[in-house]
Amino acid sequence: MTTSVFQLECSCNEYPWGKKGSDSLAARLCSKTPGTSFTIDDGKEYSEMWMGDYPVLPAKSLETGQELHSIIDENKEKLLGKRCIEQFGGVLPYLPKILSIQKALPLQIHPNKALAAKLHEKHPDQFTDPNHKPEIAVALSRFEVFAGWKPVKEIQALFSLEPLHRFRPEGNVHFNDGTLKQVTRTILKASEEVVRDTQEKLASLPREKYGKQSYILDLLPRLQEQYSKEDNGGLIALLCMNFMVLSVGEAIYIPADGIHAYLSGDIVECMARSNNVLNTGFCPRADRDSIDLFSSSLSFGPHSVEDIMLPSKSTDKGKHGKTVTYAPPMSEFDMLLTNLEMGDTEEIEASDGPTVMWVTKGSGLMKVNGKEFKLDEGYVFFIGSWVQVTYEADSTLTIYAAIV
Repeated sequence: MTTSVFQLECSCNEYPWGKKGSDSLAARLCSKTPGTSFTIDDGKEYSEMWMGDYPVLPAKSLETGQELHSIIDENKEKLLGKRCIEQFGGVLPYLPKILSIQKALPLQIHPNKALAAKLHEKHPDQFTDPNHKPEIAVALSRFEVFAGWKPVKEIQALFSLEPLHRFRPEGNVHFNDGTLKQVTRTILKASEEVVRDTQEKLASLPREKYGKQSYILDLLPRLQEQYSKEDNGGLIALLCMNFMVLSVGEAIYIPADGIHAYLSGDIVECMARSNNVLNTGFCPRADRDSIDLFSSSLSFGPHSVEDIMLPSKSTDKGKHGKTVTYAPPMSEFDMLLTNLEMGDTEEIEASDGPTVMWVTKGSGLMKVNGKEFKLDEGYVFFIGSWVQVTYEADSTLTIYAAIV
């Protein structure tokens, strides 16, 4: 009979934007699992540690080696709970990850449910499921990100600069979301020569020409070094998108169809259970998806940093007040963050759905129905429905948990 609580063994993937070797928090945490087969090669870039049941990189039971999706499939009602099965089917409805980012990820969006279903039907090898992929990112270090659109007035001010006149619609157009969609498509379709010429001319303008957006001149050479002067995505990100710098514990929410590109840092990321993505910048041209498809799929909100931020809130899930929640406007999951000092305890209320929890700092114990589980950095556990747990800290202890 399958227990409701068991430790997981996870793996890291290796994208070029990941941090190298032991500099990657994702790799370090992944390597901490006792008896894991994962070892760090300091010559490789490690980008993401996956902690879910998605078949591309599934977590496994540390004890048996059985893949998590197989364990769940054999014990759906006990592990997922009735509500989760009725609402999301017999799978874990979310996918948690640790990301370690040393250069910009591709400029991307995730298709909404309607488009994802169509793309999955037509191209199942590329779009491997019919689901949407709204997501949150919580900073574990200083985290730089391009996300959402700048206020339209700020975008229009930039496009008054002479090097950008070539991308404006004809006439003296007042910018709105329709204009922005047209401008975005025009930039993405521009030739390498036009993009290079535009970037060089932007770099030569005096700083005062940019007003409060003069940070563009600081980021421009950095992105050029990472992806060249010919990358169309650099113009979209710098001219049209919010550039944000988050501190530890701050979080953002990216809706389905929300444009974004993570730039640097270590984060916890959690999303609806999907691996679908449309890329169109910060990657080789051969790896980019159709510009027409990307442009037609864009949504044009939010238009402010405030609307992107996802503040943590107090929650009664932790009975001793040591836990906060990040609650995005989606039904698949909330995320809990528990911070304990040495000697502290926290009791987490039982949920009617599944939980995946992981330790990012410190050590301690987790007590479940009289049984004790050792907690240490990088340890990941699956917790089935209707299971109450208690954490006890041997040192400063930081625990994240995705819950339904």
